[in-house]
Amino acid sequence: QVQVVESGGGLVQAGGSLRLSCAASGRIFSINDVGWYRQAPGKQRELVAGVTTDGSPNYADSVKGRFTISRDNARKTGFLQMNSLKPEDTGVYYCNADLAYWSGLNLRTGNYWGQGTQVTVSS
Repeated sequence: QVQVVESGGGLVQAGGSLRLSCAASGRIFSINDVGWYRQAPGKQRELVAGVTTDGSPNYADSVKGRFTISRDNARKTGFLQMNSLKPEDTGVYYCNADLAYWSGLNLRTGNYWGQGTQVTVSS
């Protein structure tokens, strides 16, 4: 079963830090493009940060300079380091990843969403 699972969310005071992880499991060959999205109560899901296969990151203007996205293919895991957190960063954070994986002897690709992890920043 191929899937991605987020972890690392929690409750933190404004100005604090959290590190989110997105671990791919199954017969994973590689974790390619990774995106982190968040959904605040009553709002649409939005892209917070993404990293492409060649390592090029992109960030929403609201998190530039505070968040850092990375990917470790050896560990089949993506990360989102969040510093200087603000109350407006509160929401459920979702990982989306393009994975290459083995199905029998065949190498396949697919796009996967995690179940989300709650981040709450208190003022």
